[in-house]
Amino acid sequence: MGTDATDSQGTGEEIEVSGIVQGVGFRPFVYRLAHRLGLGGEVRNAGDHVVIRISGPAAARDAFAAALAHEAPVLARVEQVTRCPAPVPDGAFRIVASGAGTVSVGVVPDVATCPACRAEIADPKARRFRYAFTNCTDCGPRFSIVTGLPYDRPATTMAGFPMCPACRAEYDDPADRRFHAQPIACPDCGPRLWLEGGDDAGADPIDRAAGLLRAGQILAVKGIGGFHIACDATNADAVALLRARKHRPTKPLAVMADLATAHALCLITPDEEAALAHPSAPILLLQLKRDAPLAPGIAPGQRHLGVMLPYTPLHHLLLAAAGRPLVMTSGNRSSEPQIFRDDEARERLAGIVDAFLMHDRPIARRLDDSVARHVAGRLRVMRRGRGLAPMPLTLPADFADAPPVLALGGELKSALCLTHGTRALLSHHLGDLDEPATGDAFETARADYAALFAHKPAVVAVDLHPDYRATRLGEDLAAAGGLPLERVQHHHAHMAAAMAEAGWRRADGPVVGIALDGLGLGEDGTVWGAEILVCDYRTSRRIARLSPIPLAGGDAASREPWRVLLAHLDRALGRAAVDRDPHLTARFAGKPLLTLRAMMDKGLNVPSASSAGRLFDAVAALLGLAPDRLSHEGEAAMALEAVAEGEAPPYPFGLHAETTPAEIDPTPLFKALMADLHAGRPRATAAAAFHTGLAEAFVAAAAQVAKAEGLTAVALSGGVFQNARLLDEMVRRLKARGLAPLVPAEVPANDGGLAFGQAVVAAARRMG
Repeated sequence: MGTDATDSQGTGEEIEVSGIVQGVGFRPFVYRLAHRLGLGGEVRNAGDHVVIRISGPAAARDAFAAALAHEAPVLARVEQVTRCPAPVPDGAFRIVASGAGTVSVGVVPDVATCPACRAEIADPKARRFRYAFTNCTDCGPRFSIVTGLPYDRPATTMAGFPMCPACRAEYDDPADRRFHAQPIACPDCGPRLWLEGGDDAGADPIDRAAGLLRAGQILAVKGIGGFHIACDATNADAVALLRARKHRPTKPLAVMADLATAHALCLITPDEEAALAHPSAPILLLQLKRDAPLAPGIAPGQRHLGVMLPYTPLHHLLLAAAGRPLVMTSGNRSSEPQIFRDDEARERLAGIVDAFLMHDRPIARRLDDSVARHVAGRLRVMRRGRGLAPMPLTLPADFADAPPVLALGGELKSALCLTHGTRALLSHHLGDLDEPATGDAFETARADYAALFAHKPAVVAVDLHPDYRATRLGEDLAAAGGLPLERVQHHHAHMAAAMAEAGWRRADGPVVGIALDGLGLGEDGTVWGAEILVCDYRTSRRIARLSPIPLAGGDAASREPWRVLLAHLDRALGRAAVDRDPHLTARFAGKPLLTLRAMMDKGLNVPSASSAGRLFDAVAALLGLAPDRLSHEGEAAMALEAVAEGEAPPYPFGLHAETTPAEIDPTPLFKALMADLHAGRPRATAAAAFHTGLAEAFVAAAAQVAKAEGLTAVALSGGVFQNARLLDEMVRRLKARGLAPLVPAEVPANDGGLAFGQAVVAAARRMG
């Protein structure tokens, strides 16, 4: 609509604004904007959008409409502005009570402390000087405190903290930055902080906690979405003690530091600095300086460090008082979900921590920190959690008429996804469902999301694997509700997630897909994990795969890389050559080779798998980079990526195009690797040549498929694409061949994005 909707002093117009416009200070922003431009009217929330009625000169109304998107609060996301003529009551612009409407998926994530609040807690003259729960409409807890909608204080965990007169005055003042800030609080009326354990009971809790950390003790710190376990990141003894108590021998630990300290620890690009300082405040994987002043046990064997800036007033105060970077790792026992309830923390973390820094604001739901990495020109989310969830994702426009879907994801890195038309709500990271406590948390989260967003699915989507807990839950929900159940193959879901995030429409047709991950059940009942597909949203065809090998001992092979190495070498070199090679004799010393080979000969507990993840395990084991038994998922692959250095010609792979599906054969790779081991080639160069060779083998095969099928886009997804070196190589090589790579960024490439892909596949199938 142009400026002719009314005359220069006309009756006015109604404007609807949709997007993320609730809980972000949008109405006070509109109020101030209208007063600045001399406009009359009103603004109100209306369920899934904001309705504005304005009167005044046409030019001022046009400027107002333009500013709604260009000047919106930092937390807002304006997706659409619709204008139409309408009568508007006379009088000064005002904010009116919220109206009824469809429940929105527009609850915003928890947001890092804004500059104004940081300045306030540092100002001795301010009312909130050193107050650990300071916030405003631009920052503070959101999703972690919401108990219902609409998003108002009674429907948050702040309901038990009545506002004092001073806070009430700020809350009611449209000109104040705390106007309708639901978590508003101050020392007189808000949550309080205390320390359990330690000495000097009369001192400030922050100062006492900092003193304990400087003395080498380990603390549990209650934050926004759960507890962290903290210690001095420069104290080798404290880090070693934390690892011993938590039974976490090698998995890297995240570090919290201010920006200046982060620069002292890591090489940080301008894009990475912007990501660190973003309101979502993720843990960002950054290149670690070789002389970084950190305890050596923080990230053993790694060249990257997970760093986050302090994102709550409590963190800012604690970090400043400690005067050093702090380990901030998830508050849990090894493999269990993060703890977020006080009594559970006292019980489960006893014996791990020496003291507890506590507060009395309840946490409504567990939210792990988000994790991201800047790769191939984009920030790419590896774990979607606090600061990102539940910000909705936008589906391509031709999903507007899709039925609502509930997708339940996979077994590891579980997350669920709910769709409303072109919006998809991908949940926060929930954990691995093979851990009983995580399984219980998953079912709680499913009910929580459904109630919070009033979601009533018309179809349920699950993985093909019949034994996944998420699959069984989906089957039960579909049966109980009389709903259709869509089973989506694991790697098809990965490709669909990459396509949908890239805005690939249903009408755009199929793409080539490269799926590289650990394991996923294939349509033929075998285990897949390194596939080239041709797929649209409804269907998928497997064209090629990595040559499969037997996983001796089944799941044991995923935990013990030497088993996978044996299978690859026996296939590539022959058993006799393996047994007489002195390098391999040492590598397999003490291992039950006769038993494993007998199992493989008889087909006993040796599922066949075409897994890229297991190939990484085997190469890492051959280069002496993997322990006999992994202590965490991806340990061997991370070590292989970390050691790779410099440029190296690619190791060769074979391609057997005559088979169905075609096979990408690693036999030449292992022969070349063995020759280099005998020649004494540095393993850093060998690791680099492996990455380059794997990238070239799959890109070359995908390019052949694209040419044969007349396709121009290649989707890349699966957990292996968390490897920055591999992803960079593959994106560069695809572009050099004139192919467009579709790579996830907001959606994790690992199984954390699986539910998103399942949801769009199920929706597309139901749309026909």
